[in-house]
Amino acid sequence: MTIDGPPTAHQTPSERTFHGDTVTDEFAWLMAKEDPATIAYLEAENAWTEQATAHLEGLRETAFQEIKSRTQETDLSVPSRKGDFWYYTRTVEGKQYGIQCRVPVRPGETAPPLDDEEKPGEENPGGEKPGEQVLLDGNELAQGRDFFAMGTFDVSPDGDWLAYSTDFAGDERFTLRVKNLRTGEVLADEVADTFYGSAWSADGSVLFYITVDEAWRPYRVWRHVIGTPATDDTLLYEEPDERFWVGVELTRSEKFIIIDTQSKITSEVRIIPADEPTAEPVVLAERQQGVEYSVEHHGHRFLILHNRDAEDFALSCTSVDNPGEWVELIPHTPGTRLESVDAFARHIVVSLRRDGLTGLRVMTDGGTDAYDMTFPEPLYSVGLSSNPEYDTSSVRIGYTSMVTPDSIYDVDLVSRAMTLRKQKPVLGGYDPADYEQFREWATAADGTRVPISLVARKGVVRDGSAPALLYGYGSYEHSIDPYFSIARLSLLDRGVVYAIAHVRGGGELGRGWYENGKMLTKKNTFTDFVACAEALVRSRWTSASRLVARGGSAGGLLMGAVANIAPEAFAGIVAEVPFVDPLTSILDPSQPLTVTEWEEWGNPLESAEVYAYMKSYSPYENVAKLAYPKILAVTSLNDTRVLYHEPTKWVARLRATVPQGEFLLKTEMGAGHGGPSGRYDSWKEEAFVLAWILDVVKAV
Repeated sequence: MTIDGPPTAHQTPSERTFHGDTVTDEFAWLMAKEDPATIAYLEAENAWTEQATAHLEGLRETAFQEIKSRTQETDLSVPSRKGDFWYYTRTVEGKQYGIQCRVPVRPGETAPPLDDEEKPGEENPGGEKPGEQVLLDGNELAQGRDFFAMGTFDVSPDGDWLAYSTDFAGDERFTLRVKNLRTGEVLADEVADTFYGSAWSADGSVLFYITVDEAWRPYRVWRHVIGTPATDDTLLYEEPDERFWVGVELTRSEKFIIIDTQSKITSEVRIIPADEPTAEPVVLAERQQGVEYSVEHHGHRFLILHNRDAEDFALSCTSVDNPGEWVELIPHTPGTRLESVDAFARHIVVSLRRDGLTGLRVMTDGGTDAYDMTFPEPLYSVGLSSNPEYDTSSVRIGYTSMVTPDSIYDVDLVSRAMTLRKQKPVLGGYDPADYEQFREWATAADGTRVPISLVARKGVVRDGSAPALLYGYGSYEHSIDPYFSIARLSLLDRGVVYAIAHVRGGGELGRGWYENGKMLTKKNTFTDFVACAEALVRSRWTSASRLVARGGSAGGLLMGAVANIAPEAFAGIVAEVPFVDPLTSILDPSQPLTVTEWEEWGNPLESAEVYAYMKSYSPYENVAKLAYPKILAVTSLNDTRVLYHEPTKWVARLRATVPQGEFLLKTEMGAGHGGPSGRYDSWKEEAFVLAWILDVVKAV
C-alpha cells in the first residue's frame, strides 16, 4: 500500500522548568516506550522510510553483495596461545556469528597453527582445525533469536572453566553462565543482569563478576564459588557514588584481581591476591578528585599509569609488598599521551599517542633500552592485540591504515623483528596501490589547526566535483584513528572521497585536545567539524552540494549540531543512534548514564550556566525554520546508551518545523546501541546507509 506522505506525530505539550526557564516539549509523549502509540509511530516511520528509499533497493542489494563478495566468509583469527592451548575464532559462510574454539599446543610448537591444509575446502567447509574443541558457537546460542551479543568470554587460568554471558535483547544486560570445558556441561550457576567483564581466582574455583543498578550503572562486584547457587554469592564491593563505574579483571600475571572504580575524571583501584579469593580488597591509592590512574602487575611492583601533575599521563611504579610512594619510570611529556601499559615478564609495552598517530614503546624489565616501534605509512593505527601470556618475549600487535587491511604481527621484543601472521583478506582483486591516503588540516575559527585523515581512489580529480563523506565523533577522548573498511570500498570505487575530521573532544592530539571539546568548550567540537567541511571544499576535494556528514552516538550529537549551525555546508547528514536531545537526558538522573555523564557535559541541574550552554547547542532545542540538508536518522528501540526517543523526537520536530524537508527515521525494533547483531544483518544495515549516501551525492 502506497503511503501518501511521512507520518506526523501528534503534539501534546509537556512543560519542564529549570533555573527559571520553562520549555515546552510537544513530543515528550514519545518517551513512553511501552505505549502502543509510540510503537505505532515508530512503525509508521519505518514504513515511510522504506517507501521513500524503495528506489534504492537495487543499489542496496548491490552494496550488500559487494561487501559480502569482498569478505572471506569462512575465516580464522590468528590463534593466541594461553597455557596448553591455542585460542581462536572461526567464521563460517552463511552463519551470522563467530565460533570460539581452541586446539592443544603441539610439542615444540611456538608459532600459531595457520597451516594450509586446515583452510576451508570441499572436505572441510567450516575450516575446522584438527583436534579442535568448540567452546561456544554463537550461531547455536542465537538460534531462534532476533538479537545476540556476548558480554564476557573468560577462560579460567587452568583452562577448565569458561565464564560467558549473553544478551538477547540489545539492552546490554547479560546473563552469566559457567561451562565445564572438560565435560562440556553448562552448570546450573546462572546470574542475570550482569555487566561486561569477569575475573577468575588463580585456581579457578571462584569467579568475580559485576551487576548493574536500575540506571544501568555497573556498581557491585560479587564473588561466586563454582558449583554453588547464585543466591549464595558474596557482595564484595559496592560503589555508592553514582558518578563511578566498577570493573573487575585478573592481571596478565594471574597474581592479582583488580577492582577498578572510575568516574570520567577520577580513579580508585582495589587489589585482591588471586590465590586468596576470599581476602578483602585493599585500596592501592585513595581516590583524589581529578586524578586518574590504572594498575598493571609486574613482578615485584605495580605499574601505575596516571595523570597526577601530568596532563598527558606519566608512568610510575610502587612496591607490591608495601604500596605507597610512586617512583617515576616515564616522566610526563606534553604532547605524548600515554594511553595504557601492558606488563610482561621481562618487558613493558606502553601504548601512546603523538602528533595525531598511535604508537608503541617497548621497555625492558629494568627500564633501560627503551624504543618506539616504527611503521612506514604516513597515516596508520597500531595497538596491542591479544596477548594473554605473561612469560613471553614476543607480543602480538594489530596494524591498519586507510589503505592497508587489518594486519596481525608478532613482534620479537629482543630482536625487534616483526612477523606478519595474517592480513585480513579482501577478495575481488583489491590492490592498495589503487588508493591514496592524505593528511589535511583545517583551521578553526579560533586559529586551532584540526587534522583530517582522507582516502580516495587514485585519479580522483581535485576540482570540487567529487562526492565526499566526512565522518566525525569528538567526545570522551575517543579517537577515530585511520582504519581500513571493506564496506568503504563501495564508496571509494564510485569516486567518493572519504575523510575523518579529528575534532576537539576526541583524543587524537592528547588530553588537552579532549579538554577543549567538553563541558563549556563543547561547541569547539561542532565548529571544528564545520571548519573541516569547509577545508575540504576550499582545497577542491569536494563541494557542499556533494558532501555528506556522518556520525553516531555522541557523534550523532555532532551531526545534529552542525545541521543547525551550518546546514548549507552539507547535502546530507547520517545520524546513527544520535545523542540529539542531550539536555533532556542529562536533566534526568534516573536515565541510564546521566549522573556519570555530568563530568563530561556538566550538570545542568545544579548550574544555570551549564543549563544555558547545553540548551544553546542541543540539536532538539534548536530546530528552526532552516534549509536543512537531507537527514537520515538511525536508532534502536532497546538502546540503553542513547535512548530511541532522542532521534524520534528530533525527526518529529524537524518535520513539524520544516514540512518540506527530507527527513527519514529508521528504527531497529529488536536491537541495541550497536544496531543489528549478526554480521550479515549489519552488512545489510550498512548497505542501506551507503545506498542513501550514494543517492544524496549523486554517485549511483
